[in-house]
Amino acid sequence: MSENNHNIQQLLAIMDRLRDPESGCPWDRVQDFSTIAPYTIEEAYEVADAILRGSMDELKDELGDLLFQVVFHARMAQEQGIFDFDDVVEAVCDKMIRRHPHIFNGAPVEDAQAQTEAWELSKAREREARGMQSLLDDIPRGMAELQRAVKLQKRAARVGFDWGSPEPVLDKFAEELLELREAMQGGDIEEMEDELGDLLFVITNLARQLKIDPAKALRRANAKFELRFRLVDKAAGSRAALDRMDLDAMEVLWQRVKQQLRANPE
Repeated sequence: MSENNHNIQQLLAIMDRLRDPESGCPWDRVQDFSTIAPYTIEEAYEVADAILRGSMDELKDELGDLLFQVVFHARMAQEQGIFDFDDVVEAVCDKMIRRHPHIFNGAPVEDAQAQTEAWELSKAREREARGMQSLLDDIPRGMAELQRAVKLQKRAARVGFDWGSPEPVLDKFAEELLELREAMQGGDIEEMEDELGDLLFVITNLARQLKIDPAKALRRANAKFELRFRLVDKAAGSRAALDRMDLDAMEVLWQRVKQQLRANPE
């Protein structure tokens, strides 16, 4: 048995001990798919965060935590007689081989774009084999809504349901903004929520047309705001002083901070 295989077997054995009905961990024993799912999503975000910050030591740890989530779900499925960890590994191996015929079966492929098209064709065949009727059937509902909006739009664009350039999206943005203003005047919270959702969906489409990842753009905006506000907080001298400031006074500090950062971007 190779060392790597031994490590995997040790991890599976740890999971077995944790889920043991009599001697296992009280917390681990009572979990199910629905209670563990939020932790799985959280661990995926922590992997992305470690990558964003360039921390390879943390990335190693976070990937281990994410792998443990896979083991946890596989163990719960095994207990119900559905599948086990080996089945998960076999399924992903089969899928990767099936979706890379140019690597494993000698099929020709011209470039990365051609491979992307072949990949999507393979996924379409898989959807058909599973009895899915719509292009949208396999888009996960548990995705972050920003990413899901992009996924929905990309999938619809495959059959030509797409603006194809940023300009008409900007026109649609102006239209949706006007509708939001009208909803605000009416004061109906559900109507405002509906129109705001439309506006966010259009902004996501604009990002896609500009070939910008909207989540990445929002992360940059969040980081920018966080840096500036922390400096405003510091410039105020104390939390009590910041609490006493009105919006105009805070705006003065905000503009001063922006000027400082422009002068010293590092």
